[in-house]
Amino acid sequence: HNMGYIPIKISPSSTGQKLSLSMRFSVSLPFSAISGAELLAFTQELSTLIKAGLPLDRTLSILVEITENEKLKKVVQEVLKDVRGGRSFSDALAQHPRFFDRLYVNMVKAGEAGGVLDIVLERLVDFLQRSQQLKSTILNAMIYPIILISVMAIVIVVMLMFVIPRFTMIFETMGKTIPLPTQILLSSSEVIKNFWWLILAVIIILSLSFQRYRNTERGRLVWDAFKLKIPLLRDLILKIEVARFSRTLGTLINSGVPLLGALTIVREVIKNVVVANSIADIGKGAKEGKGVSAPMRAVGVFPPLAMHMIRVGEETGKLDEMLIRVADTYDVDVQNTIKRFIAALEPLLILVMSFLVAFIVLSIIWAILSINDVTF
Repeated sequence: HNMGYIPIKISPSSTGQKLSLSMRFSVSLPFSAISGAELLAFTQELSTLIKAGLPLDRTLSILVEITENEKLKKVVQEVLKDVRGGRSFSDALAQHPRFFDRLYVNMVKAGEAGGVLDIVLERLVDFLQRSQQLKSTILNAMIYPIILISVMAIVIVVMLMFVIPRFTMIFETMGKTIPLPTQILLSSSEVIKNFWWLILAVIIILSLSFQRYRNTERGRLVWDAFKLKIPLLRDLILKIEVARFSRTLGTLINSGVPLLGALTIVREVIKNVVVANSIADIGKGAKEGKGVSAPMRAVGVFPPLAMHMIRVGEETGKLDEMLIRVADTYDVDVQNTIKRFIAALEPLLILVMSFLVAFIVLSIIWAILSINDVTF
């Protein structure tokens, strides 16, 4: 094609087997070597140059020169070397699974096989942009609650460690009995002041232990299943995963990746293990000739609207288009759900913070009034 060469044969070999193993291993890696924004920028530049009609090797040479991330620059240099050595672009990318996941590699492979790499790269750019927008929506929504919780925690700790101890000395010199709420407050302050290091150590150990357990296969399953049992959180998680599932599957099918192969890749993109296992069941049903919508109903995880829209896509022969529409619908729904969730969470956090501060202040005032024999 306009890149100067066309792949004519793909066959299994020992190298291919090693590559497949490395690709499977990449799914378990906790962190990507580059951020989503950097991958999006790279793909946009790649798409623009390919669409302009430049040969692939010339395109990669330019990308080596303009890429600022040193790790990515080195990877692009190695990809360029492999391509000039006769390896296909997709195989060259697959050698670097921490930079280019299976979805990325398989879409490029489909574009090469069909001679439409420029079109596939445009779809890939759109997919990455939408995914990045969804991720940004979720992260931005979390910022204010995290700040509020942090401020609340700092205020409470400062009061218990530095303010309350001053009143403790005053109450001790008075030698009078103080109310139970004040006793609880003073005892809490004493424990935190004298054993803060032990409390911090316990929190760190428990956090690390939980993180380690959650990283196990069993731990991920238990934790993800637990999250789906919380009503509001379940609704949000399922909408996010449906949007991710639909956009990924629709993009892969539209790019020429076979349905069964696409479902395998989609399963690795899904974050929630329970939903990912459901997609595995969908793949089994599709392999048996049941399509996609029927197995989706059987697993009982996906919302009714998504299942009906996908069934219509199957019946009209436009499954890829309908999947993208489902993703667009749920992207908007996710944004609205997050706004409602944050709108409900903010006053709740403020109420909790106000209650704790009020409890501390009123406990001190009550004790002072009791010491001075003042009644309400």
